[in-house]
Amino acid sequence: MTTPTKLLAAPVVDETARLLTEHYVFPEIAEQLADLLRRRLDEGAYDVDDAEGLARLVTADLQSVNGDRHLRLKHHDAPVSPKRGAATLDAMRRDFDASLGGAPRVQLLDGGVAVVELAPMLFPLEWAAEPLSAALTLASSARALIVDLRTNRGGDPDTVAFVCSYLLDERTHLNSMYWRDGERSEQSWSLPYVPGARFGGSKPLYVLCSDSTFSAAEELAYDLQQLGRAIVVGEPTLGGAHPCNGWTVHPHLEATIPVGRAINPVSGANWEGTGVQPDIPCAAADSLDRAHALALARLTG
Repeated sequence: MTTPTKLLAAPVVDETARLLTEHYVFPEIAEQLADLLRRRLDEGAYDVDDAEGLARLVTADLQSVNGDRHLRLKHHDAPVSPKRGAATLDAMRRDFDASLGGAPRVQLLDGGVAVVELAPMLFPLEWAAEPLSAALTLASSARALIVDLRTNRGGDPDTVAFVCSYLLDERTHLNSMYWRDGERSEQSWSLPYVPGARFGGSKPLYVLCSDSTFSAAEELAYDLQQLGRAIVVGEPTLGGAHPCNGWTVHPHLEATIPVGRAINPVSGANWEGTGVQPDIPCAAADSLDRAHALALARLTG
């Protein structure tokens, strides 16, 4: 019987440190983290036998300086492609196929209040445009709308803009992204045209959030809140405002590294580290009932 080969942490840590210094949106913090990883490697902190254990230890160190929850060494049970971003994309596709394209529930509540649940992610727009358009068009004639993001863990900023386009009347500047590569900024706007029917920009709109709502889902809530378009109900969100890319650094490990940061045109800031703060704080489990009651009161008031 042969003894399993011990995981070699050094190549994984060295490559992760290199990617950090080359791509992380905050270069000074990248240098600090790269030094930390190499020091911890020399101290033997990463002497573990399995990739999952290494991922856990390295992620804790990566998030120890500025708490960036997008900055991770992510473990995958199945071997992942060496192509950049492929590991994340493959996992997303499985979730997409299992969730009706990211719109698993459209429901009409009493009083003409519709609920559209967007979960578990805001998938790439080339996949998600059709199911999202169908769901939002179906809800467009409701008297009020509740968008449920409580279990949404993020996704594509272009999809955020697509969803917002159904909830506004005019083309609107939603967000800007600063990218380290080229030190450039890129604006995100709602679309002048959408397939199907808009819910529009005047009827009551509520967004449900939880302490699991993350990343692009937070952007959706934050953009609508800053525009004064929606009332956010529930719990403060997780607090991740940095779009990231993924690099395979081992057959089962992917380094996810933020390459940009969000800048909201209204607040001049973002939700990184703080989360989106609800307008109506309550337990996430109670937020749907709370939003429904608020909608009914507004419709009958």
